[in-house]
Amino acid sequence: MDKTQKTVFVASHPFNIKDKLGYMFGDIGNNFSFNVVNSFLMIFYTNVLGLTGAQVGTLFIIARFVDAFADITVGRLVDNSKLHKSGRFKPWMVRMKYPLLISLVLLFVPIVKDWELPMRLTYVFITYLAWGIFYSSVNIPYGSMASAISSDPNDKTSLSTFRAMGSALGSAITSYIIPMFMYIGASQKISGNRFFWVVVACAILGYICYELTTHLTTERVRTEKSEKVPMGRLVKGMLENRALLILVLADLILVIFQNLSGTLISYLFNDYFQNKAAMSLALIVNFATVLLLAPFSNWMTRRFGRKEASVTALVFGALMYGILLVTHTHSVEFYLIMLVLGSLGAGVFNLMIWAFITDVIDNHEVITGVREDGIVYGVNSFARKVAQAIAGGFGGFMLTFIGYVSSTSGGVQQTTAVVNRIYELATGVPTVCLTLDAIILFFFYPLSKKKVLENAATLRRIHMENTEEEKTDNSDSSSK
Repeated sequence: MDKTQKTVFVASHPFNIKDKLGYMFGDIGNNFSFNVVNSFLMIFYTNVLGLTGAQVGTLFIIARFVDAFADITVGRLVDNSKLHKSGRFKPWMVRMKYPLLISLVLLFVPIVKDWELPMRLTYVFITYLAWGIFYSSVNIPYGSMASAISSDPNDKTSLSTFRAMGSALGSAITSYIIPMFMYIGASQKISGNRFFWVVVACAILGYICYELTTHLTTERVRTEKSEKVPMGRLVKGMLENRALLILVLADLILVIFQNLSGTLISYLFNDYFQNKAAMSLALIVNFATVLLLAPFSNWMTRRFGRKEASVTALVFGALMYGILLVTHTHSVEFYLIMLVLGSLGAGVFNLMIWAFITDVIDNHEVITGVREDGIVYGVNSFARKVAQAIAGGFGGFMLTFIGYVSSTSGGVQQTTAVVNRIYELATGVPTVCLTLDAIILFFFYPLSKKKVLENAATLRRIHMENTEEEKTDNSDSSSK
């Protein structure tokens, strides 16, 4: 192992439900910021601040790529930061939650609407970039912390599951509660002042969630570094870690699938089925499948392994969407049933993705002798944000390509050819994406159940040896 660092176990209480709940609250807290911005910032900018869609779209594209590079930078800074008595990652969350939540509130200040356009654009650009960077400074340590809470593969599955549950709960709360308070009067006009105070409430709730995360979780696997790992050596190590490269590719495809599917479902039920009530049901399927699968995640990992369970589920999901593609059904009920089954197939990989990352972090340490939780997580987060940018641009391009006609009044009736193409996209994109992910994981991802357990055993032995050496060194020092 590398002599510039030493990873040890910290003697403390065993991994338990407090760690799981604490980690879950971290993602709920993230969604009080991330989902609020993703779901409502554009409508605030256009309907309250009076910016055009093109101005907002340009801002989002630029900021998304800046955010992506911020993830890698923050990951590197976190890995090289001083090891605190509470660990390496929790201190970052403790410090950086304040600028994150303050910048969240500043995004939704309604008085900006009265400023001249150049001032509005400058304010929006600066505050949105700041929010993105501060979000990375909390989210990267939070995501990296999972591998430090426990070294046991089953515990990591539990953390990944509870994180996915936290994401679903946080998204559901913000998506369905905020619209109840942001409108005013019978005309349902968006109120900038109400919007602002709702976001203030979200910031307060986010603060409470982050506090619960830092107080309920314990970092047990800690790495003390005597010097920084050179960037060239770090990059070389990541290129040697095939599991990281393959997971980044598979996760990129997963994020593209999630983003495009969500967008296409709205158009499918609006223009093809012309059923708004069914649209609402379809949009909550992703939240529901996470909760349905959560109780079985540990059983699947223990019985089959993460890779093996995910590949099987992805094949099943691709088959369900493929049946929809071939049958080209007009039955809303049949479509919803198959959508639930297809989402269950995709949901297994989505539920376990964060545990996949902790496996890759362990594999990186086994291969290189260096533990770099933050930078490995940051690289994967970089890929996810690039995928979001690709999906956002590609979704609009696809609609234009198939001949979809936009309208400010919403009264345009799409042609039969266009609505049929929407159906083909809504079923074809998931079929292709899930099939690709299944192939990539099955043939190229090297961390099978057997390999994950071998890596865990290797690192447990090395870390225990380091812990014993640390105790011996401390005992020798105290006796002198």
